[in-house]
Amino acid sequence: MRDVTAIILAAGLSRRMGGRNKLLLPVGGVPMIRHMVDVYSAATARPVLVVTGHEADDVAAAMADSQAMTVFNRDHAKGQATSVACGLRAANDAGAVLIGLGDQPLLTTGDIRSLLGAHMSADRQRISIPAMNQRRGNPIVVPAALRARLLADPRSPGCKTFTRAHPEHVQFHALAARGFYADIDTPEAYETLIARRLEDTA
Repeated sequence: MRDVTAIILAAGLSRRMGGRNKLLLPVGGVPMIRHMVDVYSAATARPVLVVTGHEADDVAAAMADSQAMTVFNRDHAKGQATSVACGLRAANDAGAVLIGLGDQPLLTTGDIRSLLGAHMSADRQRISIPAMNQRRGNPIVVPAALRARLLADPRSPGCKTFTRAHPEHVQFHALAARGFYADIDTPEAYETLIARRLEDTA
């Protein structure tokens, strides 16, 4: 399923990061958003689509030498659901889409391939969500047939409301990799991430 289109949500305000844009913080020597683009690009064949909003020019500059494409969400201050809708509309020629977050630097290309493989081995007409101990993770896989359904309610577009209101269209995959469930929201979370990466390379 390498022809899936990956959408990375990168429009948030980083309110809990103490004035810094978390997507521009370094991870492995590059800005976090560039690291995430590289991870997704290695798992899919099409260019990654990045939805920007807050500090859009700086986020785009961080990916300047990548193959990523950007789309600006003018409604980004209204929440993540608007970015999901923006990304889905921009991926208008895609089949299935992989919707992920820009702040999950523990996620690996292998993790993404495991999710795509699980989706392909199950019901490809359902939304695939990684889950462990009743905790939902990201990214998720949305089949082409359901993309329009996620955009049908202009008051509440996106995945969160739809997947909870229509469980018959959802399937969960028991995937234990911590990258699916860890995002970076605070300075403490970022410091912990860096410490772990240093331990892994020691």
